[in-house]
Amino acid sequence: MEKSTISSGLFSTYSIFSNAAGVAGNLCAFVLFVSPIPTFRRIIRSKSTEQFSGLPYIYALLNCLICLWYGTPIISPGIILVFTVNSVGAVFQLAYILIFIVYAERTKKLKMLGLLLGVFAAFAAVISISICLFQPPNRQTFVGYLSVLSLISMFASPLFIINLVIRTRSVEYMPFYLSLATFLMSLSFFAYGMFKQDAFIYVPNGIGGVLGAIQLILYWRYSRPNEEPTRPLLESNA
Repeated sequence: MEKSTISSGLFSTYSIFSNAAGVAGNLCAFVLFVSPIPTFRRIIRSKSTEQFSGLPYIYALLNCLICLWYGTPIISPGIILVFTVNSVGAVFQLAYILIFIVYAERTKKLKMLGLLLGVFAAFAAVISISICLFQPPNRQTFVGYLSVLSLISMFASPLFIINLVIRTRSVEYMPFYLSLATFLMSLSFFAYGMFKQDAFIYVPNGIGGVLGAIQLILYWRYSRPNEEPTRPLLESNA
């Protein structure tokens, strides 16, 4: 009876820490999801997408959808906080894409519509293949590898920013609060993945945490007292 009580207590404490890490990751991710709002306020005010690129939002939507699918109980029972964070993220990315399409010039509008339909088609294919061709636990493995590949592809952005900061010796393009939120989110989900013993969660987020830490170190190294990040990170001629 005493052993059972101790075991139950340890399991309860373990669950509390696990859920706390997942909730913290959700909160930090929310900061990242809302960060493009000033950019889209500018787009709405000017009624033009100017030189902004919509591609980062397309990539982010596909990433959220794949990771959302991985977090569903039918694929991976017990990691609902992965499902919730990516559900919220998918809603934000879709909203940004739709606003972009509304205010984009005709060529960009058609391109973005095509890419959006391509994302939905790819997501539908992932669902169909994982359901029809795989059974548990192979289903989780298949979707897990896809989610890891998707997350790793998203590392291109922080790597680009890191390279830019080193070349320019300036943090103008790297807002501190976004770098901090990225680091804390990755660290939180790394811990969540470790608690859940899920390599498909802790491996990519461990890499993300390292990149986030490098960004913070670079910010400390190259920031100047009067320097503030003033330019949008997602401005592009593409």
